[in-house]
Amino acid sequence: MENNVKAVISPISVSTPFSYSPSSSSSSGFPSPNSQSSPNNSHQLPPPPPPPTASSPPLVVVSPCAACKILRRRCVEKCILAPYFPPSEPYKFTIAHRVFGASNIIKSLQELPESQRADAVSSMVYEASARIRDPVYGCAGAICQLQKQVSDLQAQLAKAQAEIVTMQCQQANLLALICMEMKQSKEPMSQQQLHSIDTSCFLDDSNLAQAWEPLWT
Repeated sequence: MENNVKAVISPISVSTPFSYSPSSSSSSGFPSPNSQSSPNNSHQLPPPPPPPTASSPPLVVVSPCAACKILRRRCVEKCILAPYFPPSEPYKFTIAHRVFGASNIIKSLQELPESQRADAVSSMVYEASARIRDPVYGCAGAICQLQKQVSDLQAQLAKAQAEIVTMQCQQANLLALICMEMKQSKEPMSQQQLHSIDTSCFLDDSNLAQAWEPLWT
């Protein structure tokens, strides 16, 4: 009976394709028991990243333009509104958008060459602000008022020029009268001087004899 039990309990040798050995486990890449038991290897942290150097370029944070910020949309790299509505001047797009609308502004800028877009934006902002101040006439009312001021100033200038010409004529006439009076006052004086000369001493013979008497004595 004991012999039968021993025969049953005896291990059965099974041929396996893999064989384990300490040298093979270390060379095959599997962790060894010694390496698993060491706490230093299990809790090892990754190395810290290297500090940034001076040669690395700084990060540039590009803020969206005022138009995209007001419209609440993503500002793309080649946004057509970004060069003319910077984030520091949101009131420009607010005024233009209130009167013309964003779609009309974009359409107008797309139809113009790039060299004329800045002037177009300035004109739209000026016209929109004038329309907000004067909803009836808008920019035309401001232009008419300026034209009226120009005509008034031109009339004042013509009046001043006419007054200057009149004063110059009066001055010329006054100088002519003064010259004529000076000439007329000089002529009687010369005649009076000629009449005032005493010629009796040259005509009287007795006076001539009295003048020559001391020479003969």
